[in-house]
Amino acid sequence: MAHKKGGGATTKNRDSAGKRLGIKVYESQTVSPGNIIVRQRGTKFYAGRGVMIGRDHTIFAIASGFVQFKQKVGKKFVEVVTNK
Repeated sequence: MAHKKGGGATTKNRDSAGKRLGIKVYESQTVSPGNIIVRQRGTKFYAGRGVMIGRDHTIFAIASGFVQFKQKVGKKFVEVVTNK
């Protein structure tokens, strides 16, 4: 009998595909209603004026305008402003 295991592929050597999270539209870029601004896990960014948050924490625009990122009391907010 062999005293060593066969040199096949190792177990537990699997990894999942990247989920393409992050900011999709940056500051001062224009968006229209329905455009996705941020994809995230949990609320790293919070919804401000002109945006809503989906059930998977995706932040998307509900108004057309320019994207703005603000910080208030340690929380990061995303807003869509109609005039620059």
